[in-house]
Amino acid sequence: MKAEVHELRPAFPATDRAARSTRAFRDGLLFMAAVGVGLLVWRLAQLILILFACGIVAMMVDRLAGILRRRLGLPFWLAFTLAVVLPVGFVAAAFVLFGTAMAAQFEILWRSLPEALRTAESFLMGSEAGRRVLAEVPTLVPSGQRILAFAQGLLADVGSVVSIVAVILVGGIYIAAQPALYRRSILALVPPARRLAVSRTFRRVVQALRAWLKAQLVGMAFVGAATGLGLSLVGIPGAPAIGLVAGLCEFVPYLGTFVVAIPSILIGLSIGIDTGLLTIAVIVGVQQIQGNLVSPMAQSRLADLPPALTIFSLVAFGLLMGPLGVILAVPLTVVGVALLRELALARRAG
Repeated sequence: MKAEVHELRPAFPATDRAARSTRAFRDGLLFMAAVGVGLLVWRLAQLILILFACGIVAMMVDRLAGILRRRLGLPFWLAFTLAVVLPVGFVAAAFVLFGTAMAAQFEILWRSLPEALRTAESFLMGSEAGRRVLAEVPTLVPSGQRILAFAQGLLADVGSVVSIVAVILVGGIYIAAQPALYRRSILALVPPARRLAVSRTFRRVVQALRAWLKAQLVGMAFVGAATGLGLSLVGIPGAPAIGLVAGLCEFVPYLGTFVVAIPSILIGLSIGIDTGLLTIAVIVGVQQIQGNLVSPMAQSRLADLPPALTIFSLVAFGLLMGPLGVILAVPLTVVGVALLRELALARRAG
């Protein structure tokens, strides 16, 4: 018996080495798989952002369709159709009104531009510093070839943006038409033991996004109304259309300011220096109130999202993922915060 025990002892180290080798091989495979998944996600970042945007559009359409069904007692197909047609028609009408107003005013500005340039030239010629500025102007004006290249690049970018927006709208509409189908398909990829937890997390994320949308609508309504009213008091033509577009573009923080600021200020300056300065004051004042008072209060009460986190998320996603990352930075941050809170709750429960 002792001999048999003595013969079995040398087998244990070999078994341990085999087990360690197996674990090391398995860990190496898992590490390489994780790296591969990370690289795949990085390469498909734009596609993932587009899918996320489709989900937001689907959630908005589904929410609006549900409201129409409850309030008006409409059948699903009619409520769904109105939930798609009404927002698209509203946004299209807003930009048509904005474009018409801007085209008319820029035509006036273009006719008055030669006289304004002659006035500026005579003013600059009255001083030595002004004459130096005029002497440097020819070197600062870009060549026709550079202007043409810039215009071609701009048109290509506009075409890409339109294509992406069309894909997002169509994808979001398809998802909103059958949300349960896509939800079941996603849960089918999850192990049965984790489906309840994943379903609960998904509901928490949707609730957080809905709260963020409510807060965003408050900010959009304020920017649209305040910009339209302020520019109307200043005397800017087409002020209601400008305010409407500013409110719609505020869906992406700070975008509405850049979209309406330049044309509004140019039109104000074409009317008079005082009107231009008042236009700048209105735009800056509305943005300051929105950024420092309205948006923080709405986000803290409805979405519980710190304002500083919003700014840093815009910068971070813009650097990592480009313009589409900037547009989706805030909702992505909302999702991230919701997931972290759900993870913290799960750890406390465990």
